[in-house]
Amino acid sequence: MNIVVTGAAGFLGKKLVSALLAKGSLYNARGEQQAIRRITAIDITPLKEFDDPRLTVLCGDISDPSGLETLIDAHTDTVFHLAAVVSGQAEQDFDLGMKINVDATRHIMERLRSLPQCIRLVTTSSVAVFGGQLPDKVPDDQVWMPQSSYGTQKAINDLLLSDYSRKGFLDGRSLRMPTIVVRPGKPNAAASSFASGIIREPLNGETANCPVAPDTRLWLMSPARAVQALISCHELRPDALDKGRVINLCGLSVTVEEMLASLRRISGDAVLSRISYQQDPTVSSIVNSWPGDFQADYANRLGFKANASFDEMVREYLAERDAA
Repeated sequence: MNIVVTGAAGFLGKKLVSALLAKGSLYNARGEQQAIRRITAIDITPLKEFDDPRLTVLCGDISDPSGLETLIDAHTDTVFHLAAVVSGQAEQDFDLGMKINVDATRHIMERLRSLPQCIRLVTTSSVAVFGGQLPDKVPDDQVWMPQSSYGTQKAINDLLLSDYSRKGFLDGRSLRMPTIVVRPGKPNAAASSFASGIIREPLNGETANCPVAPDTRLWLMSPARAVQALISCHELRPDALDKGRVINLCGLSVTVEEMLASLRRISGDAVLSRISYQQDPTVSSIVNSWPGDFQADYANRLGFKANASFDEMVREYLAERDAA
């Protein structure tokens, strides 16, 4: 089996590549387990820290359609498309967001359409496709109403993926991801970046600011669960996707106040004292337009799992940090 991973140098891309190499096989289009022969990992910066003969690392711009002809060919079985311009950056730079989040994604779909085999495409969506007046628990049939450019761009991709799949051009699956916490590394331009920062930085002896109100409710998932979900999504039979190609994933619904209480339980008051509370109207406006809880009936039926508690998510981060 030959796999392409875009956005491979990002934290989720790295974890996915590592998990795929460790797993060693996936189901093919015939429903048979097939050994992974090659993973082509591409990003604007090269993926590092791997030494495996099955891995080919490329550095390039996926928004260039000409490069897709060599990246995705007649031997490709699966594409995991993770490359994206995140929410805050997409809001500030509309053209860049459209170029990477919409145009590049459609170029990938068109490349898959041009090939004789039906290639499986697994990509990620976002809770940012929702907005407006929402119920306390968002059902799977909730009408999309994005309140940001990023949410609009993800909604466009979901609609295209569903239609390309309906036409048989590709076998697409889109996971509507909760906010992933606790991300390793440094803050990024995502409006949700603070959700990791208010945990990660204090645990690492650094200060962090919380830009939203303590009662802000978030829909969360840990990195390990996210990678597991991507692989599980790939392994689903096409006929199992009877409620559509876009899946609202299971997640953990918690308030910022509950997150900080978990941090206190695990690490004490001294760690919590490193957090300041200066609200940012722009971040608050974007984050509070997102749902904080989902029914996720479809995802539950398909076998996806949420984290049991936020304590579990903090401990997952600490275990990975200390093992690095």
